[in-house]
Amino acid sequence: MTTRTKIVIGGVAVGLLLWPLIGFWFSLLVVVGVPTAAYFMLDPSQRRRLRRVSRKEIGR
Repeated sequence: MTTRTKIVIGGVAVGLLLWPLIGFWFSLLVVVGVPTAAYFMLDPSQRRRLRRVSRKEIGR
């Protein structure tokens, strides 16, 4: 299993666990908001490196 697949499975699991506890919209906000906040906490050079790696994988 690739790292990306593991992350997706983990995100779905967290969403399903949070859904009955805190409601659909708030759990969706957590599942989408946490990775977004983590991305914006990176330095500009780290963001560039992440985008470059992502583009290389798309072009495989």
